[in-house]
Amino acid sequence: MSLENRKVVIAGGSGFLGVSLAKHLTDAGASVVILSRNPLKVEGPWIHHTWDGRTLGDWHRELDGASALVNYAGRSVDCLKTLDNCDEILRSRIESTRVLGEAVRAVSAPPALWAQMSTAHIYGDPPSAICDEGSPFGMGLAPTVGKAWEEEFRASLLDSQRGVVLRTSFVVGRDQGAGGGALDTLAFLARIGLAGRIGSGAQGMSWIHECDVNRIVERALIDEDMEGVYIASSPNPASQIEFMRHLRKAVGMPIGLPATAWMVRIGAPLIFRTDPKLALYGRYVMPKRFIDESFDFEFPELGHALKEILTKRKSANKS
Repeated sequence: MSLENRKVVIAGGSGFLGVSLAKHLTDAGASVVILSRNPLKVEGPWIHHTWDGRTLGDWHRELDGASALVNYAGRSVDCLKTLDNCDEILRSRIESTRVLGEAVRAVSAPPALWAQMSTAHIYGDPPSAICDEGSPFGMGLAPTVGKAWEEEFRASLLDSQRGVVLRTSFVVGRDQGAGGGALDTLAFLARIGLAGRIGSGAQGMSWIHECDVNRIVERALIDEDMEGVYIASSPNPASQIEFMRHLRKAVGMPIGLPATAWMVRIGAPLIFRTDPKLALYGRYVMPKRFIDESFDFEFPELGHALKEILTKRKSANKS
């Protein structure tokens, strides 16, 4: 089934993942509307509306007659976990989902599909267990935010809508002009020889290529049987030490100096202004439902995924 003549509204679409999806969908023939708090840094064949992610505005009319709503809205977790930042991480997700619920109730022909971003961090940081869609949730800030996010989505979803929740792992992707996410920082560290073992190195780094995230959303648009909670992650999660080994190979750096846990706890907030737990903890997740439903991942292997991303980025920078 084609995406021609289908209209998709992407809420929170100004980041690299939203821009990547917008390009993917427009290339496939769909029309795209992006809602974002900030101006877009990338031009493309889409419509852009500014919203605050909290209050209903004229932007809601774009949902009338649209085929799908995709919600990527939420403050980045790549930050210091101050009280203010923790509050905004939670509020930005809950309030944006809630106002989208108000918006779909305010139009006569709401989108038949609502695809909702969530987080694989909802499972917490089990040291060795492999989690799937049926695994218990973890404890802490991220699981609490993830549970509240999904609960608000279920409360906001119309009875007539098909809802898809994507518990997404670390997305690796190219710079789309909107910032390439955490992979930019990791690739920089690899190039200067600092991408070695962090802490024990055994912590899980579940990941997925941006292309496969886009293809998952495309499948949700086309396959009317796709509904409910899915883990959006490669079927081959890696440990932190394995991830860094593949990353060093992709950038052509043979060495990677290790960092002890205490070094990360000092350096992450002082130098990178981020939470050291993002590097010291992790999880292994498995996309059981996608495997059971025979979804064909284009980039199931980490080495191939990183090589494709970083090689194309290097070629683009030269052109």
